[in-house]
Amino acid sequence: MKYLFILLLFVSGTAMAQKDSLPYIKVLGIAQDGGYPHAGCAKACCEQAWKDAGKRRFVTSLALVDPASNKWWLFEATPDITEQLHYFRQLTGGRYRYLPDGIFITHAHIGHYAGLMQLGREVMNTKDMPVYVLPRMKTYLENNGPWSQLVSLNNIRLTALQVAGKDMKSGFMGQTLADGILVSAFQVPHRDEFSETAGFHISLRSRQYLFIPDIDKWEKWDNSIIDMVAAVDVALLDATFFADGELPGRSISEVPHPFVSETMRLFSTHTARPGLGSRIHFIHFNHTNPLLRDPKTRKEVTKQGFHLAEQGEDL
Repeated sequence: MKYLFILLLFVSGTAMAQKDSLPYIKVLGIAQDGGYPHAGCAKACCEQAWKDAGKRRFVTSLALVDPASNKWWLFEATPDITEQLHYFRQLTGGRYRYLPDGIFITHAHIGHYAGLMQLGREVMNTKDMPVYVLPRMKTYLENNGPWSQLVSLNNIRLTALQVAGKDMKSGFMGQTLADGILVSAFQVPHRDEFSETAGFHISLRSRQYLFIPDIDKWEKWDNSIIDMVAAVDVALLDATFFADGELPGRSISEVPHPFVSETMRLFSTHTARPGLGSRIHFIHFNHTNPLLRDPKTRKEVTKQGFHLAEQGEDL
């Protein structure tokens, strides 16, 4: 009996050690480009967050963490990058390097790349920080200041990612980061004033993730979001607006996104593949989105099986 107990302890300890070495995603921010509360907003939607720092939320960002190699990678260089790097260090107890082993960026809207300025010689003066982007985004950074100075001074080292095929059956050829960790980029329709817009498929050995923080509308895309979500374990999807009418006096057509209500309806009525909504974690909330603050609206979403990304959580 004594030896059986020792064997069980050994097996249990081994299983825990293996679990602790598995790569995972950590959420470092969930808000739209302007963060929460939002600059210039004195309305009820931001009132609580101005008064209570605990209700504030960083701009959408993820950390891909690999305990086995003791490395981590950042998704999006947001305007909140200073706080987010410190936040990551706090959440992980200082186990990892302060700076990530690379940064993946979706597109050239301020909430997704403006944090690169902190890597320049005025601040951290990094050396050859790997930055992974789509080709047009690479050209934009190389040819427009102040970003071009980051390139010329070797603060960052740009790598153009190859876009996956339209049918998404190309085996997700992408950037291998460590043993069993692969990140692949695909293009989505968005307001591409300065660059194209990427989404990312993140393969972490036995688990698959989808990250699409910005897209115009699902029906504008050549790919089926139903099929994309069905192919992964966790899908972090654009939840900028909950429903139409959130921007009084401004046409929502100027900033099109799939409403959370639309995405929920799409997945809830797709009877051929029931339960897919449970794989969706909504992210990238505009300050006007009631999902940031209203318990009733949040319950309405979670009751139907969907999830809301939470700052600081592990996926």
